Amino acid sequence: MNTTALFRLDHVLKLSGSVETGGIAKHLIQSGKVTVNGIVETRRKKKLMLGDKIEIAGEVIIVGTHITYN
Repeated sequence: MNTTALFRLDHVLKLSGSVETGGIAKHLIQSGKVTVNGIVETRRKKKLMLGDKIEIAGEVIIVGTHITYN
């Protein structure tokens, strides 16, 4: 698996359509409402790798060559 950081957490939330703005992403992340691989993440600039699993408000986003979410 590639271990190169691909995206920042706040950018992934915007790109996936989970949030409308970077400000909303920042607020949700810093409020502890986002997890990465099952761990609460409060750093909006957290670097993500292929296969990382993000959860926000019941949505699951998996970082891949294309960002997908359920």
